[in-house]
Amino acid sequence: MDEYGPSTYGDRIAEVYDEWYPESSRAGDVDAAVSFLRELAAAGPALELGIGTGRVAVPLHREGVEVHGIDASEAMLARLRTKEGAASIATSVADIRDFELEPRFTLAYVVFNTLFALRTQDDQVMCFQAVARHLTPDGVFVVEAFVPDVSRFDRGQRVSALEGGVDEVRLEVSTHDAIAQRTESHHVVISESGIRLYPVRIRYAPVAELDLMARLAGLRLRERWADWDRSKLSSTSQKHISVWELDR
Repeated sequence: MDEYGPSTYGDRIAEVYDEWYPESSRAGDVDAAVSFLRELAAAGPALELGIGTGRVAVPLHREGVEVHGIDASEAMLARLRTKEGAASIATSVADIRDFELEPRFTLAYVVFNTLFALRTQDDQVMCFQAVARHLTPDGVFVVEAFVPDVSRFDRGQRVSALEGGVDEVRLEVSTHDAIAQRTESHHVVISESGIRLYPVRIRYAPVAELDLMARLAGLRLRERWADWDRSKLSSTSQKHISVWELDR
């Protein structure tokens, strides 16, 4: 495989992303996310990091929020532009770890674990810093991310079946580096027409580490929940919704 870079995941998966993660299957989750984000955006504008095919940005824009989006993958942005209403969403091809845009935003957000696509701690800190530079004085940064569960891995690896059809099987094959907090995975699609590989490489971070990154960027925690419905976070929560504001 060619060198894995910021756009690799999106460029490879763009062709099947909406099929694998259809809006209909997560409609309730998307509706709750849009409601949560719309409230924080207020008069806007809002910035989505890793906008992808617009799963959240398009319905948020329909709710009257001016949305800007950045993504490293032109292929993902091309898919976004095919969606109804997406033509009025401003987009840029940019790396979410370090970017410069003219507008300042009342809301910046990154969903669906996309922050973890940045594969070093330094890159993740840089992302927090870039976001902080682009917030209005009363702006906030929202992150949706999973709570790490290393027990998923057996001796540093995991193989699981995601889908098994008559003519196609989809597997996830992962290796885990506990020291670097990284996983290297492939979604493997085996069908009568052959084998397709969709690589996913991430660096996860626990909640406390994310708070420290935020502090290094001049942000402080405003609120944190287990889900978009503002349910209470607990030791058994599988993900968190964290909201940081400028520490002034």
